Amino acid sequence: MASSLPEGGASSPGVRVRGVGMTPFGSPADRSLPELCEQAAERALADASIDPGTVTSLHVGTMAAGPFNGCFGLANALAGSLGLNEPETRRIENTSATGASTLLDAINTSRANSSGTALVVCGEKMSEADTAASTELISRVAHPREYRHGVTLPALAGLVADRYLREYGGTRRDLARVAVKNHANALSNRYAHFRKEIEVSDVVESPPVAEPLRLYDCCPRSDGAAAVVLSEGDDDVQILACESAGGTHAVGDRTNPLWIDGVHAAGKAAYEAAGLAPKAIDIACLHDAFTILEWLELEALGFAERGGGWRLTRDGTTTVDGAFPVNPGGGLKARGHPLGATGLSQVIELVWQFRGDVPSERAVDGRYGLALSMAGFGNNAVCTIVGANQ
Repeated sequence: MASSLPEGGASSPGVRVRGVGMTPFGSPADRSLPELCEQAAERALADASIDPGTVTSLHVGTMAAGPFNGCFGLANALAGSLGLNEPETRRIENTSATGASTLLDAINTSRANSSGTALVVCGEKMSEADTAASTELISRVAHPREYRHGVTLPALAGLVADRYLREYGGTRRDLARVAVKNHANALSNRYAHFRKEIEVSDVVESPPVAEPLRLYDCCPRSDGAAAVVLSEGDDDVQILACESAGGTHAVGDRTNPLWIDGVHAAGKAAYEAAGLAPKAIDIACLHDAFTILEWLELEALGFAERGGGWRLTRDGTTTVDGAFPVNPGGGLKARGHPLGATGLSQVIELVWQFRGDVPSERAVDGRYGLALSMAGFGNNAVCTIVGANQ
């Protein structure tokens, strides 16, 4: 673990999570983006036993609501359809870290207005665009220089995975076990896009995407929405820290492409804000849009030494019944990745875990959880630490 990180326990109480709600993730959904977001919001409000009219701020996150399906003014439309009473309203966008960035915006608002109630709603309707169109939209989150040369996020992930396996050890089968684990975790998650058990052979024999990565190393395009209700308080589940940090945008400009400095910086800031060290974290939800990212994030966040993330997969440390469970809800790989909703769904998984609202097959004991959401290929990261009062 990094010696510069704090060793103590959690600091002052954070922002209280009053309620959470989600729609199933999948593709295609039978509802429009506004309908998906409204459904998730209604579930969160009901879970919190909150009258919609008492919500003081509405924070809506989508990466590409307009380009995907011509949906503009979503935040204002939701305020009306949910029956909110003149709340402060805005929309947030931060590519694939949109959900976590929207949560951060709501946390800051909640702390500034201790008597207020914030509603966070994030979603994406990716099936409205065909594969070619959505791939083009997502590719534009890369650095413009890399984009002009045709470098895509899968291509970057493939290049990084190839170098990692050659430089640090581990095998192609070890990398495949990340996908196998996360699919196994999603089997009992009724919100997951893929509830299908797979084996190592399924991963390594699936169609190539960007060698050495195969189809089953990559997350799906998903539809779905998630919502959280926040207020100040000192009981139930708390958000102890939520910190964002930028990183080097162009992967080609990084001193070491196997080290994501934005993830490390966001994690360090979150540990310091919560008064915790990595060893205090019991469970993590990481941004595994590609299997290789789970290893890189384990290392950047201080859960493994540089070049040692693969060992945690090989020895079973990161399974649900291992010493440090990672992505018990299936991760982006199997729960799904509806861009704007993903970061929020990670936090919801931690809330469910600490409230005991998950099936026993993927339940994890613990008090502190960490969620890491990443924009692009690490040009920005948001790290959230959730704690359960015991």
